Amino acid sequence: MHDREARISELEAAVAELQKELGPGEDAQKIVSRHIKLLHRYNEAKDAAQIIIGKLAVHKQTTIRQIHDDYGLMHDD
Repeated sequence: MHDREARISELEAAVAELQKELGPGEDAQKIVSRHIKLLHRYNEAKDAAQIIIGKLAVHKQTTIRQIHDDYGLMHDD
């Protein structure tokens, strides 16, 4: 039981330190939620761009890889 209480105290101290680094009045959960929303928007935009690149490749009768090369796009984006 003593080990458990010690671990809880350690975790509470770590949380307090992280909150101090984050800044007063900042809500970590709100920050995480905002980042998740932004990541979702980014992924939607990326998916849309990949659809357009695919259609462009079909129109030009080439490969998606070639379109990436032609426009200087990274292959892993």
